[in-house]
Amino acid sequence: MKTQVAIIGAGPAGLLLAQLLTRSGIDSIVIENRSREYIENRIRAGVIEAGTVDILREAGVAEGALRDGIVHEGTALRFEGRTHRLDLVDLVGRGITIYPQHKLVGDLVAARLEAGHPILFETPVVELGDIASDEPTVTIERGGARETITCRFIVGADGFHGPSRQALPPEALTVWERDYPYKWLALMVETPPPSHELIYAAHARGFTLMSMRSPSVSRIYVQVPMEVDAEGWSDDQVWSELDLRLRDGEPVPLREGAITQRSTIHLRSFVAAPMRHGNLFLAGDAAHIVPPTGAKGLNLAAADVAVLGDALKRYFRHGDPSGVDDYSDKCLSRVWQVQRFSSWITHALHVSNDPFDQALNLASLRHIVESRHAALSFAENYTGLPLN
Repeated sequence: MKTQVAIIGAGPAGLLLAQLLTRSGIDSIVIENRSREYIENRIRAGVIEAGTVDILREAGVAEGALRDGIVHEGTALRFEGRTHRLDLVDLVGRGITIYPQHKLVGDLVAARLEAGHPILFETPVVELGDIASDEPTVTIERGGARETITCRFIVGADGFHGPSRQALPPEALTVWERDYPYKWLALMVETPPPSHELIYAAHARGFTLMSMRSPSVSRIYVQVPMEVDAEGWSDDQVWSELDLRLRDGEPVPLREGAITQRSTIHLRSFVAAPMRHGNLFLAGDAAHIVPPTGAKGLNLAAADVAVLGDALKRYFRHGDPSGVDDYSDKCLSRVWQVQRFSSWITHALHVSNDPFDQALNLASLRHIVESRHAALSFAENYTGLPLN
């Protein structure tokens, strides 16, 4: 098989890039190790920045998010028994949209298949070859046989554990990692959200994020001790803990409901640089991971492929390699700004075992709600930095 761009990974990054390339008349093949059913039902993020919605519009796949997404013009910080609403639209002229990632993936899959372009599901990548040449290859396994895809560029959008980053020579890669001393119990609950906007709650017993997936389904994240696993707390314990954290002071009107899904999330940061080696590009979680507190993972991946899509369009249409050459530096500049914000807000909202750090965290939160300049900085980062 031969194509212009071989894309490894049918997550949001890989599928969105493929859609952007299709709109520019550039041929691509998407290779995915998992099944279509798996990727369309994998529960992940749900917060989409205004800039990401603009990228979806450019790709022609914004209809679902615009029709079914829940637009939030503000968000709430809750600490010391009080809830403080930040009016994002008033501060920076834009809000956020709640639209589940698996629904976005479904939109992207449908758009690609309806246009007659290939996604090779349940197709493991065996090897990436000749990535420094003008004809790199991707060796795949289908039906018990191996096939080779020859292309001009390879894009690794295959997540942290995928083969793409592993194909880079170790000496060519610099890695930064940080594990945070925080762990979340992530819950899907059949109960109406207690607020029409997200609530980020810092409490002496731990952080809680009240989010949503629909008007009748809440997505709740609860900071738990590091030793607690997904089944470590009973339903009664969950509701008792939420009651303690959210009824304090000005109570949040939370109604109990059936907990339908449970998982745990370890918070960490990861950056690999450069994001390009030869004619292999890394995008999304293959190159960077941010703690989910700032809701940046999906949006950072979308920013990567928007930059890369534009660079590849200029290359194939005009023979201009400047965007390709600048891709890594341009993306990493934004990645580190997002890491900065995500790391800061993670520490500010979580309980620290160090009393001094805990006092600093509360001072940071008070500064946001007491200073318009601080609130403006928060809103600018939370709703999404510009691509340029």
